[in-house]
Amino acid sequence: MLDIGFAKSALPKSGALVLLLEEGEPLAGNLLSAVDEATGGAVLRALTAAEFKGRAGSNCVILAPGAGLSRVIAIGIGKPDSLTQRGAEEAGGNVVPLLARETHAAIAAGGVSAELAAAVAMGAALRAYRFDRYRTKEKAEDKPRLSKLAILAAQPVKAREAWAPLKATVEGVFLSRDLVSEPANILTPAEMADRCVALEKLGLKVEVLGPKEMTKLGFGALMGVAMGSANEPRMVVMHWNGVSGGKKPAKSAAPPIAFIGKGVTFDTGGISIKPAAGMEDMKWDMAGAGAVVGLMATLAGRKAKVDAVGLVGLVENMPSGTAQRPGDVVTSYSGQTIEVLNTDAEGRLVLADVIHYCQEQFNPRFMIDLATLTGAIIVALGQEYAGLFSNDDALAAQIASVAEETGEKTWRMPLADAYDRGLKSDIADMKNIAGRYGGAITAAQFIQRFVQGGKPWVHLDIAGMAWSSKDTATTPKGATAFGVRLLDRLVSAHYENS
Repeated sequence: MLDIGFAKSALPKSGALVLLLEEGEPLAGNLLSAVDEATGGAVLRALTAAEFKGRAGSNCVILAPGAGLSRVIAIGIGKPDSLTQRGAEEAGGNVVPLLARETHAAIAAGGVSAELAAAVAMGAALRAYRFDRYRTKEKAEDKPRLSKLAILAAQPVKAREAWAPLKATVEGVFLSRDLVSEPANILTPAEMADRCVALEKLGLKVEVLGPKEMTKLGFGALMGVAMGSANEPRMVVMHWNGVSGGKKPAKSAAPPIAFIGKGVTFDTGGISIKPAAGMEDMKWDMAGAGAVVGLMATLAGRKAKVDAVGLVGLVENMPSGTAQRPGDVVTSYSGQTIEVLNTDAEGRLVLADVIHYCQEQFNPRFMIDLATLTGAIIVALGQEYAGLFSNDDALAAQIASVAEETGEKTWRMPLADAYDRGLKSDIADMKNIAGRYGGAITAAQFIQRFVQGGKPWVHLDIAGMAWSSKDTATTPKGATAFGVRLLDRLVSAHYENS
């Protein structure tokens, strides 16, 4: 992570200086007059020649303007008083690629609040992420050099205080991105479980169930998915007891909130094998679990005042002589039987057992599951929105509101008996697919069959959002960690201290 510090607004003597400039004439911004005077008017001349107006998302790079500065970068933040936290994050993120050849830089954020200055820092940190663990021959000139970033704020102490919880969120996002980026020969179910256990250093309590424990419990749906792989499955339960300061909650305490993730560390499709083209992408079929792990690390890292549990079902879906076959019938942990007509519809089988276990063991206030579940949701929504399915209007509305704030957008999809009827099996309680049409919806209907008693529940199908093929303001190409910031904001806005 970038080494980010906060200091009072003052003209730096070296490195790069970033100016956050509002839209309007004449341009006004913190330190603009000072740097223009120090450079003999070079900065304003350059901005005028470039017809820079300060529109949100615009930029102007001025090389070697003088006064010891290597460059001055103007970033437009839009009309006065229109800057939101999301806009501040994007402004910080948009700066980073323009500073790739610099070792240190400063962002003049004295014209915005301490909270927005911290948001600028967050955006820069998020965009600066790199997964380069396996690059051994990268040339020095190809590596970004930026290592230190100073945020020049009117109230640096308050900005630093506002940055502390955001830094924990960034660290949770990075953990999730790391997990999703790892190749499947490294990140097996056992290895991912071990990385969850390592989070006990943050104050999480972590339990791991192996194949023996899950077989004894009767996890027939999850274990069926794992049958074809030499890599044994795991289920991990992470506890964050923030209300009691990390101690075990009292019996009279309110139930926790629960987050559940699909963790298929590699998905070949099993006997219903996928086409070879693009199968390498299936290393990120555990992105739902990766988001839950990152979220739990975030809650612990910022000492969130909430009791939460995070559960992830970790399996590898492989074809072999021991693999589950199309037409097999398995008995889920709930006791319901499932006719497995397509072994590539495996994520819902994993979630079926984990969701029922979560409800039985913890009786949570609500359950939210995240899964790269269907290609159908990508056909419906592209790579702009995650599909949101829910049996609870209030919880769905809360998620929708924080989705707009964080930029991790969701779109609510329908649930209805007409879709559910397609899951009727001739020989079992249900089948795991319901035909070609409405595939994301029928998958959600399948999962809902394991939510008992009207328990508030949300299913987020993040198949189109877990991996980005292009850079965005705060996310470089690759793993996005979609869901970490969304659900952390949900907790902070609606469930801490409540």
